[in-house]
Amino acid sequence: MTITPTPLKDCYIIQPQIFEDERGYFFESFNQRDFEEQTGIRVDFVQDNQSQSSKGVLRGLHFQKGAFAQAKLVRVVKGKVLDVCVDIRKGSPTFGQHFSVVLDAIEHKQLYIPRGFAHGFLVLENDTIFTYKCDNYYNSASESGIIFNDRTLNIDWGMPDSQLIISEKDQNLPLFDTLYM
Repeated sequence: MTITPTPLKDCYIIQPQIFEDERGYFFESFNQRDFEEQTGIRVDFVQDNQSQSSKGVLRGLHFQKGAFAQAKLVRVVKGKVLDVCVDIRKGSPTFGQHFSVVLDAIEHKQLYIPRGFAHGFLVLENDTIFTYKCDNYYNSASESGIIFNDRTLNIDWGMPDSQLIISEKDQNLPLFDTLYM
């Protein structure tokens, strides 16, 4: 696997080596030893999550606070998403900056998002299946988020707001400035 740093500190794109033949394909989706050797980050995943969504669904920007913060390794099993993460670690050289990448079931790219990041994704194809590994268990009392269209962050989702399908909960998330400024 090839691991490439993003512009955000401690956030990486993982591109697996894909072996294809007349039967189909095979790839190693994660190798802890290789990841640690290339990044210097030790991560122990304890929970896997999966969602299925229609085109236009926007989920996020979500995070868990304090002791329940989660690092995530995200990927698409079927379909395509625009994946976005925001560094919300005060004191980080990339605090308040975001990064986006298209993840799909063709290239099988993945994104490693460290603890202390908000995360969201916009579904670009119907029946998209999105999975992610987490290094900490979900805790509902610790969940939080940032509104997707926050002007301070100025994220280009590539789709007009009128075409987005967003849960009521996600439409009522707070602004970045109210949480961090």
